[in-house]
Amino acid sequence: MSADNPATDHPTVAQTLGFRREVSSGEGRCVLEYEAGMHMCHSGGIVQGGFVAAWIDAAMARAVRTLGQEDVVPLTLEMKISYFAPARPGPVHAEAWLERAGRSTCFAEGTLMTPEGEVVAKASSTIRIGSASRAKAKSEAAMAQKRQG
Repeated sequence: MSADNPATDHPTVAQTLGFRREVSSGEGRCVLEYEAGMHMCHSGGIVQGGFVAAWIDAAMARAVRTLGQEDVVPLTLEMKISYFAPARPGPVHAEAWLERAGRSTCFAEGTLMTPEGEVVAKASSTIRIGSASRAKAKSEAAMAQKRQG
């Protein structure tokens, strides 16, 4: 990280979440692998639930992107998650699929599993399909305003 470039002084979301690789994706489906670290845990070495939700959410967003539409940013409108077992440090797989996909809204589901196939959590989500270029322009404008601020 460079003191000359503040944009590089912070890890990316993927780095923060422990992203390792895309296992598979295509046709409204996606499987991502993450590495859960001890720094993500609270009492007893259990991964904090927000990481579990973020892993599944990221896989659902990636499933939307497999549809091949141009200029797309998936925007989670709502998400429901059920936790079945504690996530522990080590590799985990977030698998997601689209139940229905429209022009502006998708309905997705996903699971988080251990490498042995134990389901840790399940989630469902409503996702709005937004314009990536419009979202980027608004973010850049907000950052420019903050710098002037």
